[in-house]
Amino acid sequence: MVFGGTSGIGLAAVKRLAALGAEVVAISRDPNKATDLPDGVSTMACDVLDREAMETVLTSCGPIDILVSSATGGSRSIGPFIDMDMDGFQGSFDKLWGYANVVRYGTHHLADDGTIVLVSGSPASRTKAGQTSLGAVGAAVEQMARAVAPEIAPKRLNVVSPGIIDTPINPLEGEARDNAYRSATAGNLIPRAGTADEVAHAIVFAIENEFMTGNVIDVDGGWLLA
Repeated sequence: MVFGGTSGIGLAAVKRLAALGAEVVAISRDPNKATDLPDGVSTMACDVLDREAMETVLTSCGPIDILVSSATGGSRSIGPFIDMDMDGFQGSFDKLWGYANVVRYGTHHLADDGTIVLVSGSPASRTKAGQTSLGAVGAAVEQMARAVAPEIAPKRLNVVSPGIIDTPINPLEGEARDNAYRSATAGNLIPRAGTADEVAHAIVFAIENEFMTGNVIDVDGGWLLA
């Protein structure tokens, strides 16, 4: 089951898992908007902040081997913290609450050798100007994973932390989009935006590697070293 599986990183994970032969359910708030899903992938509607709906979805799918969540849960607030709208800052943590729901309720439906992968972000480890909310939420997600992993063992829980990734969450188009990514990644060791599939590759690695739990995999183009 992939929450946030109809767009961006989640959709890329769905495609990789389906190509490996997994029976995949892609979940989002409005799966009717989904395009480019592989044949055989089913969809379900669920808001990760709706606990009752999540329990219904999880129960209907029976025992689960793999849980992935890249669902943001809501909007994000970016900019200088001292000028930030605090409702926006608080709303940024919907990502954490959504992930917490996936782990809290999903674990009970997970096979004994099952695995969960969440998606945080590079600001969790290196927060640049204007990224206070992103850094705070991402760090909370990663620490939650470290804390919960020992509780649910032998079930596994890992996190993939992407840098700047070209996904539909960016509303810019054309030259403006290219320039924004070029500027944002100019100082990186790999000076370009990553792709959703490059992040999905790391998600699949975390799923397949049975000697990993409570870990964070950075897929950031050298963000942390720049």
